[in-house]
Amino acid sequence: MNVTRRRFVASLASAGACLAAETYPSEIKRYADEATENNVIRLTDPAHQSWLTAPYNRPISKKSDYVIHASDRAGSLQAYRLELKSGQSRALTQGADLVPGSLSLGPDDREFAYLAARSLYMGRTNGVHSREVYRMEEGFQFGNGFSLSEDGLVAALIEEKPGLSRLRLITMRTGAAATLVESGDPISDPQPRPKRAALLYRKGNEVWVVNYDAAQNRKLRIAGGGLGTVLWSGDGRNIVYLNIPADRKQLNNIRELTPDTNEDQFVSATSQFAVFNRNSDTSVFVGASGSKASPYMLLLVRSVKRELTLCGHRASDPRQVTAFFSPNSQRVIFQSDRDGKMALYSFAVERLVEETETEAP
Repeated sequence: MNVTRRRFVASLASAGACLAAETYPSEIKRYADEATENNVIRLTDPAHQSWLTAPYNRPISKKSDYVIHASDRAGSLQAYRLELKSGQSRALTQGADLVPGSLSLGPDDREFAYLAARSLYMGRTNGVHSREVYRMEEGFQFGNGFSLSEDGLVAALIEEKPGLSRLRLITMRTGAAATLVESGDPISDPQPRPKRAALLYRKGNEVWVVNYDAAQNRKLRIAGGGLGTVLWSGDGRNIVYLNIPADRKQLNNIRELTPDTNEDQFVSATSQFAVFNRNSDTSVFVGASGSKASPYMLLLVRSVKRELTLCGHRASDPRQVTAFFSPNSQRVIFQSDRDGKMALYSFAVERLVEETETEAP
């Protein structure tokens, strides 16, 4: 049978679209947590590995009906859309060298950004198309950190080569790139500031802020000691961060810094949080305890500085327990290798946390 070249290429494109949209059955398993007897849902099977994105990106849809994540379930690392009600998963990518921590939903939930191979892409959350936005120059490789701005107009990423680390700002509509910062020391974790044309980044145990035009690049005065998680508050006015005192007899604590005034204040001590995340209005925090005796997921209510135990995480390394609140603050989704390989888990907190408003996608 004769097949024209055009039809052959079209058939390949169609096959690729089918692969990207392949659907997998539910792997949901419910269990009573051994530490608290609270109900926990394991969303993915630990027969394969599944990862959430970096803590400053957005993986959960505004309606809290699905989460995007990375998994090697089909033999290579790809992005998936997991429906939280049915448990079904749909493949969203089919390329090589996906960076799991780069996955981030766009403002309307119809698209998501991600890094793969040497490029930045925007994919569709229905799994039918990805477009290349930006390709990295030869000689560089992606460093530690990528994030998409709240409005989806720009993205920030780190590029590295021997002896040089640089922070790049990418215009998502055109793919134009600008270098905001260069350093001989590694820089990481860039995060666009909500509602303002600036972003923060890390340089070791230092926190820096720079404008989109590369002006006012300055180091912030934070408390002494080690530095854990660093995040913008939901309204972009403040930075919340995990302070790890040099004196290990002291408790790890969450602090808040206002870049516009350089004010830094204590928020709350923690049960030795190794990592944490905030909800949409920064009124509550979820953290993974680094205590070997009490490897728990904990809810910290800011107003009363009180912690509540949610469930055990039992991770081999608590620093790898990335956790997220749903946009309405009624559910926590986290990752842990408690069952051998990294998997995703979910826990309802609607009885403990007041529901927060969400923007319609």
